[in-house]
Amino acid sequence: MKIVVAGTGYVGLVAGVCFAEVGHDVTCVDVDEKKVKLMESGVSPIFEEGLEALMRRNNASGRLHYTVDYREAYRDADAIFIGVGTPEQPDGSADLSYIATVSRQIAESVERDCLVVVKSTVPVGTNDKVEQFIKDFLVNEVKIEVASNPEFLAQGSAVHDTLYAARIIIGTQSREAEELLKEIYRPFGLPVVSVSRRSAEMIKYASNDFLALKISYMNDIANLCELVGADIEDVAKGMSYDARIGANFLKAGIGYGGSCFPKDTKALKFLAEKAGYHLETVEAAVAVNARQKTRLFKKASDRMITFQGLKVAALGLAFKPGTDDLREAPSVDNIGLLLAGGANVYAYDPVAMENFKKKYPEGEVGKGTITYVDSPQQALEGANICFIFTEWKEIKGIPAAHYRRFMQIPLVYDGRNVYGVEEMKEAGVEYYSIGR
Repeated sequence: MKIVVAGTGYVGLVAGVCFAEVGHDVTCVDVDEKKVKLMESGVSPIFEEGLEALMRRNNASGRLHYTVDYREAYRDADAIFIGVGTPEQPDGSADLSYIATVSRQIAESVERDCLVVVKSTVPVGTNDKVEQFIKDFLVNEVKIEVASNPEFLAQGSAVHDTLYAARIIIGTQSREAEELLKEIYRPFGLPVVSVSRRSAEMIKYASNDFLALKISYMNDIANLCELVGADIEDVAKGMSYDARIGANFLKAGIGYGGSCFPKDTKALKFLAEKAGYHLETVEAAVAVNARQKTRLFKKASDRMITFQGLKVAALGLAFKPGTDDLREAPSVDNIGLLLAGGANVYAYDPVAMENFKKKYPEGEVGKGTITYVDSPQQALEGANICFIFTEWKEIKGIPAAHYRRFMQIPLVYDGRNVYGVEEMKEAGVEYYSIGR
């Protein structure tokens, strides 16, 4: 089947590559000529495990193509998947301008009946508007239907999450559209849940926000554990055996980040308020997460007289392992505060440093300085304090004894509970973590 994917970010590129992998003829459309040439050479513009290998294989097979010529791409497609960004606006609502741009381009280009599928995360009711918008601007007399097909991939495991998804959600308003989408996904061999368009849109928000709630709940309990002398990891282990609760998303830390949870919780909150309803649980999750991000910095501030002139090791910058994404990453907030306090930050991350340099160029920043190093050891050498923001294997593999060996003051604030409390105590490290 001839499929076109608009947008080559996490959603669009991963979807396009995986559609080609199962046998479809796929064209990925992007506005950036340099990016297109990069992808044609088999290089991915995003860091995602296993993606480049699939790109090279499907580029070579002739099933995967890239172009900036959207008119030619959309002209005779069987289905067009929209996977462009819907960034958060200042009021928490989703910015649908990229969706609108692609929709108009489709309307002005298609020359045959076509199914338009919105994979981007959009507010409930958006697909209805997209369909009407396309019909308003149609140039040729063709039949266009719009379907909802939200993605549920996690950054760092996006390829696996697409090829081996727990379920495929499709939202359609006709049997014809439903059958075409089922046919597209048939080679994946995955369960398909078919619902209305609006229900599909809501499933995406409800699923992501539920997971965000779970994380914020565990972080709230972790903070209470510290006050009453309990261990959040023991608590999580005990909870995980209850099938009603499950074992996933029970790990306490310094909050969620990335492109989905922060944006989707705020977007659903905005949608509810617009409808005259207060989602108190979601509002609480947003508030807890905002506080949690800088919890360790506040602990360190209580311990230190000043950060002025101190060497601070920052281990991990990405919001989670397996990605170079810094959106809503706790490292951004904390390092900003450290630099404002005059700290000399030495930062290490195996893949995200180039992205971080765009936010904080190397050298003097505010009252402090930031230096990017090639190894955790370089960051720790002579450091007065260390913050762990991301649990990369390169960081988890650092022996506890190395903090005492390399740091001037073996003082560690661990936002991901990488180490055991007793392990660090035995190594002679002053150690602070979450909920323990």
